[in-house]
Amino acid sequence: MIKDALREAAERMQTALELLEEDLSTIRTGRASPSLVERMPVEYYGMNTPLIQLASISVPEPRQLLIRPFDPATLKNIDRAILASDLGLTPNNDGKVIRLTMPQLTEERRYELVRVVHNRMEETRVKIRNVRRDIIRDLREFEKEGLISEDDQERGEKELQELTDKFNDKVQEVGDKKEKEIMEV
Repeated sequence: MIKDALREAAERMQTALELLEEDLSTIRTGRASPSLVERMPVEYYGMNTPLIQLASISVPEPRQLLIRPFDPATLKNIDRAILASDLGLTPNNDGKVIRLTMPQLTEERRYELVRVVHNRMEETRVKIRNVRRDIIRDLREFEKEGLISEDDQERGEKELQELTDKFNDKVQEVGDKKEKEIMEV
């Protein structure tokens, strides 16, 4: 019963960590990366569709993305979606493909992005703490119902805290890596 609770906690914490990694991949650094625009919603026949489903995205140069739509009719919608996004990039549309050139980040913008990374890291830590709180509540409930002993409950809480610490360290690693990437000139 305790193992099941800890397994559930690990799965939920892992999901929170994966969401953080996915979220941080959309933060622009000095280099071009397809993950920057892959999940960008584009209006396609009245529905928001991720860009990756509408076009191939490649990196012909270190600071340029090339977006080649599968259907040429979606070119204008992709163009609009990029302009409407918070990326701050201006698409260069030649009628067949869209080129996105990544401008050099200013020092001020780099620090701003680092603050965004820290906020996202803290949000993930809160999610992890919420998982810990839920599982502790479950363990205490099990002990009240007589399903586990008080010693088992305390042991379970100790293991849960170790798991929480491990995932918080992973959050820090992911955040530090992204911060280093952003600050790299």
